[in-house]
Amino acid sequence: MTKINYDAWRELFETHCFSFGVYGHLDGTSLPANPEDISWRESDGLVKMWIYGTISSSLLDTVLKTRCSARELWLIIENLFRDNKEARAIQLDNDLRSLTIGDLTVHDYCQKLKTLSDLLANVNSPVSDRVVVTYMLNGLSPKFDNIINIIKHRQPFPTFAVARSMLVEEEQRLNRQTQIRTPASLDLSSHSVLYTNSSGHNNNTGGHRDNNYNKGSSYGGRGRGRGRNNNNRGRGRQQWQWSPN
Repeated sequence: MTKINYDAWRELFETHCFSFGVYGHLDGTSLPANPEDISWRESDGLVKMWIYGTISSSLLDTVLKTRCSARELWLIIENLFRDNKEARAIQLDNDLRSLTIGDLTVHDYCQKLKTLSDLLANVNSPVSDRVVVTYMLNGLSPKFDNIINIIKHRQPFPTFAVARSMLVEEEQRLNRQTQIRTPASLDLSSHSVLYTNSSGHNNNTGGHRDNNYNKGSSYGGRGRGRGRNNNNRGRGRQQWQWSPN
């Protein structure tokens, strides 16, 4: 009852019964030859066991009924899921209209649209393919604006399957562009490095420092007296400073 998967279960169950030649026990075309028809009762009991074995325990407690045929049990379950069809149709239609892509992938978004439209058909309120495509476009985010305009003005108007394929291709193209831009942004940030000097102070140098750094003694960056350095000999006064970050 919580998954609303009755129609999927029904399709699988009917296919199973067709394969074993006992579908007549579901649609009521298979009837006992007489009240003591043991062969028919065995087949009918088998179908009932298949039904009981493929529904949830909570649903089993609701539909379990003594001395009923497989056909009667089948109708009980059908009525249970198809009651209040009008109220369900209104809720499902509202969910379909208000669905947006958000953080979903195109595949997941389209799958939800398809599920809601199928459920509406199950409660006798089918939605046309064109309307589903319209809801699909209305729920997309602005990054899909280009493909939205293409789909809107395409002649003939694309089916749900075609529109879905176009959206998937556009999503892949946008993802490739994002992957190309990401390394470039990381490269720009790599020019700024953290430099640590002997005094324990951290400075962001931007990758450059003055060539006169460490000339002479370290009093405020000035040096007097004799000494050697990389560029001069003897007396002198040198001034160093950090280049602008």
